[in-house]
Amino acid sequence: MKPNEIELNTLLRGNRIALEHYTEDEIGNDHLYTGIDTPLRTDAFELSDEEKIKRIKEHFKGIMLTLGLDLNDDSLKGTPDRVAKMYVQEIFSGLNPANKPKIALFENKYKYQNMLVEKDITFYSNCEHHFVPIIGKAHVAYCSNGQVIGLSKLNRIVQYFAKRPQVQERMTMQIATELQQVLSTQDVAVVIEAQHLCVSSRGVQDNSASTITSYYGGSFNQESRKQEFLTYIRTSTTLP
Repeated sequence: MKPNEIELNTLLRGNRIALEHYTEDEIGNDHLYTGIDTPLRTDAFELSDEEKIKRIKEHFKGIMLTLGLDLNDDSLKGTPDRVAKMYVQEIFSGLNPANKPKIALFENKYKYQNMLVEKDITFYSNCEHHFVPIIGKAHVAYCSNGQVIGLSKLNRIVQYFAKRPQVQERMTMQIATELQQVLSTQDVAVVIEAQHLCVSSRGVQDNSASTITSYYGGSFNQESRKQEFLTYIRTSTTLP
């Protein structure tokens, strides 16, 4: 194994490693991430959303012009503004901590001691390597440590971390860590299965491939509990 292969494999285990010694060709399309935190500059929030939209609009207009598109066409002239608003207000809104969902917890008065599973949470994210969509489903579970969370908040936590340039491994860890902190328990499990359009629509162009990542914390490392969780998310639910 070459030295850079050893370091890149170490990076895949979640350690931060400086990549400035490697060219983009050496890194290639490897599915890398440099840690659990989304890479942000220290001045990431100095600009207002309005200023970000204004700047992105001009940058995207330049991209379209470089591609040779006619921005005087009725169908295209509003595209730079639409894209800029979409980036800031929608698909990358999870970059802004101000959009983090506010979580209220409730006492577990029903004394429910088993796992709670919220499965098939549909999300749309974007690959940070090519800025093309990641489309998938998240399955989350936890065991109460005396408090419970509103079901919709589980969905909102998933959506918050999905709405940013992402790597699936990082997104899995971010959701799990957030739930552990909010619920004050290590007993959390997260499984994400997704299709990456950087694989299906470009590059190797394999539209049948999917990616699965998982996190098991606390009691979910017990094989029996893990298998119970996996059984739930594999079971089709038909409601009357």
